[in-house]
Amino acid sequence: MYHNVFLAPMAGITDHAFRAICMEYGADHCVTELISAKAVVYGDKKTESLARLYPDERPAAIQIFGSEPEIMARAAYRLLRFSPEFIDINMGCPMPKLVQNGEGCALMRSPALCERIVKAVSSAVNVPVTCKIRRECDEGADNAPEVARACESGGAGMIFVHGRTRAQLYSGRADRGCIRRVKEAVGIPVIANGDVRCGADCADILRETGADGVMVGRGAYGSPWVFAEIKAFSEGRDYVPPTNAEKRGLLLRQLETVIADKGERGVAEFRHHLLQYCKGFPGSAALRADIASVKDRASAREAIFRVFGE
Repeated sequence: MYHNVFLAPMAGITDHAFRAICMEYGADHCVTELISAKAVVYGDKKTESLARLYPDERPAAIQIFGSEPEIMARAAYRLLRFSPEFIDINMGCPMPKLVQNGEGCALMRSPALCERIVKAVSSAVNVPVTCKIRRECDEGADNAPEVARACESGGAGMIFVHGRTRAQLYSGRADRGCIRRVKEAVGIPVIANGDVRCGADCADILRETGADGVMVGRGAYGSPWVFAEIKAFSEGRDYVPPTNAEKRGLLLRQLETVIADKGERGVAEFRHHLLQYCKGFPGSAALRADIASVKDRASAREAIFRVFGE
């Protein structure tokens, strides 16, 4: 049975409500949305809400991003008040806003800076520090193994590797060969990320890369039960997909958690989850138009029952 199955951090997606659902379905660990180290250091209140961890989602990590070792260290230390099981450093986000600021996967352009950041954060906290990287930032660089070694040298206890380049963003196929090369380059655990959407995908990526575990991102968006499928596959059990009634119950729980955490203003954010869940349903185009008008608990519940039945 696999015990290193992680829910990936995804901005605007992996809030507490979604993380809790994924853990309920069998994820072994989850990670918060990426959090700005500078925002933490400067006391931004919204950032604090992103970092809060709850009993129903543990073991959980907090992921931070930034480019200045001292700021990253100070932020990681402040975030210890939420008792994360580990701190993850984002070195893989390909979004232009971060890359243009020298953050996210732009850090991969300087393995030496990656090492300094990891060393500073590791020195500031009393929990393990991990790093999430991707295949490369700039076309032709292909330096993920070098970056991974630098992170290990700085004190990282584990590396997550997304097998896509910055230019790919989240499209195309992830390069499993890259993940294998990282695994061969370091002595710490390596977790494979990219194109894991079912139990067979999980088995294939572990076999092809030699990785110590998997991280599931968009494969769980709209289908968090993928974690139950992965566990069933790993144990040689038949997998029984959730019924519409079970999906309805899942969504109602997720909705109530969103409202408890954020108030009814959170319903507008919840809409994109509901849109993902109803993909593939008959008449989904009309359903998506109706869901776009959801704005409060009552209209959200009505949409859930309309999609998944009474």
